[in-house]
Amino acid sequence: MKLYQLSLYALFLGQILSAQNIDLETIMETPVSIRAIAVEGSKIWYAGTEAQIGFVDYLNPKVNNRVTISDQKLQFRTLATDAQYLYTIPIGSPASFFKIDKTTLEPEIFYTDEAPNAFYDALYLDKNEFYTFSDSENDLKMKWFNFRLDGPDFVLNNLGKEILLQKGEAAFAASNSNIAASKNYVWLATGGPASRIFRWDKNLKKIEQFTTPIVQGKTSQGIYSIDFYQNFGVAVGGDYTAPKENINTIATTKDAGKTWSVRASGKNAGYMTCVKIKPKSKGKEMIAVGDLHISYSKDYGKSWKVLSQEKGLYTCAWVDDNVVVLAGKNKIMKGKISKK
Repeated sequence: MKLYQLSLYALFLGQILSAQNIDLETIMETPVSIRAIAVEGSKIWYAGTEAQIGFVDYLNPKVNNRVTISDQKLQFRTLATDAQYLYTIPIGSPASFFKIDKTTLEPEIFYTDEAPNAFYDALYLDKNEFYTFSDSENDLKMKWFNFRLDGPDFVLNNLGKEILLQKGEAAFAASNSNIAASKNYVWLATGGPASRIFRWDKNLKKIEQFTTPIVQGKTSQGIYSIDFYQNFGVAVGGDYTAPKENINTIATTKDAGKTWSVRASGKNAGYMTCVKIKPKSKGKEMIAVGDLHISYSKDYGKSWKVLSQEKGLYTCAWVDDNVVVLAGKNKIMKGKISKK
């Protein structure tokens, strides 16, 4: 019995000693709201409201710059980057596809979607393939596109043209993280009346669709963010009109999105807008942000700890396996994960 009690004490002590904490530092204050960021070395690129594009160096925040790339008050909630350019699409119609030179920060529009309901929620670059998603038109046909920019002609290919969404089903332009990719698949998460996972098979060139147990039914409910490591994936969300509600707001998959299991229902901090798997953890550890909190899981999403009650954060990205950057309303922050 004493040995058993000692073992329990050792386990409890080990859990305390290995508990994650976060040291937060504001590295930039800004008049704009930011829902899309990209990490490039120590440079954090961002796209925000008021047609603002810019960067800040998280190691030396005095090194920063931002520009207004349109005289219209566009709201950018998407961002992708390659070696030479940034790419972004504003919400609303008409939706112009921008390419911005990283050196000069000069913008160029290479395509415009003038459809009445154009509303682009995410933009993802997978090697040379771009993937983006817009709200559907009145015919409810899915608008999940891919395109390339390394050929002579620009072609916007609608992967989902044969798929009908439910009325009101869409994606949330909350953090530019409802599209994810791996070697074999690209995933898209929707919300609203239905919260589903759509999976593009790169080899078979077809879309499969799967239901999820994430809370859904209202236009404000559903999956807001996904991330994958190989066949393991995590989905988070909830209801932005009821951010403290925490029932069926987290789910994970082990089979590349076919089936999903609810995690920590009723035992988490509520509505989440972005989740990112920690590098080198193989899906075991992850961080998530919401309007009211920063939370962490170190057991594949089964349980969560609130690291901070920092408010007004929408999106996050790992710089390495110890440092994360976070952005939201009027700020960009750096967080160092530590065990205390």
